[in-house]
Amino acid sequence: MDKIEKRIIISSLALMGLFVFSLLYARNKYKSDVPECLPYDKAYSEPKVTKLDDKTYQVFSVAQMWQFQPAEIYIPVGSEVDFYLTSKDVVHGFNIAGKNVNMMAVYGAINKTTVKFDEPGVYDIICHEYCGIGHQNMRAQVIVNYPSAK
Repeated sequence: MDKIEKRIIISSLALMGLFVFSLLYARNKYKSDVPECLPYDKAYSEPKVTKLDDKTYQVFSVAQMWQFQPAEIYIPVGSEVDFYLTSKDVVHGFNIAGKNVNMMAVYGAINKTTVKFDEPGVYDIICHEYCGIGHQNMRAQVIVNYPSAK
């Protein structure tokens, strides 16, 4: 083997190692998580918010032209939310601003991710996949408030 070939092979291996290291570093630093794909079940196709306990919620979000249902999701600060996402028609995007959540809503499929909301505020959900002429209006919100005193 020629010296130049050896250098190219070593350089290529070093570059691949750096790439893999960068991916693992970014995954751990930004706490990014890959959405889980679940087998399709009609129970997930009805939009709703379910409270499991004081800090745990399930949101069954359904995308359809040109809306997300439920459009407003109210939860207290410190809640952990399991988002189950599906579509009734075409492919839609599902991005929660400021929370590193980026999923696809696909007809006949269920995607799941878990998000913790530690700060109060309004987190916009937008569709980032062009889904038709009303796409720019496809929005929803997660509204995170302090629990009310009883």
